[in-house]
Amino acid sequence: MKDFNEYKYTKAKEKVNGIKSFYSNLFIYCLVISILAYINYRTTGFLWFLFPALGWGIGLMGLWMKAYGYNPILGRDWEERKINEFMTTNKL
Repeated sequence: MKDFNEYKYTKAKEKVNGIKSFYSNLFIYCLVISILAYINYRTTGFLWFLFPALGWGIGLMGLWMKAYGYNPILGRDWEERKINEFMTTNKL
């Protein structure tokens, strides 16, 4: 029973760290993209700040998906089902 509680604690801690990482990156993204947009506005008419905003935004979306367990391709609990399958069938 102790191992199960340690496992649950470890998984919960990983999830909290993932969510914390996402929000930290979101804050920095908003700050940096705002600064880049201001620099872009003051220097030129070409909207070049959209390129880093789009690239970084895609990465940020990946962090969000990982932090909140959203996987549109494999489903929400696919990883857990596969782990349980390998543990019960001894296919390791």
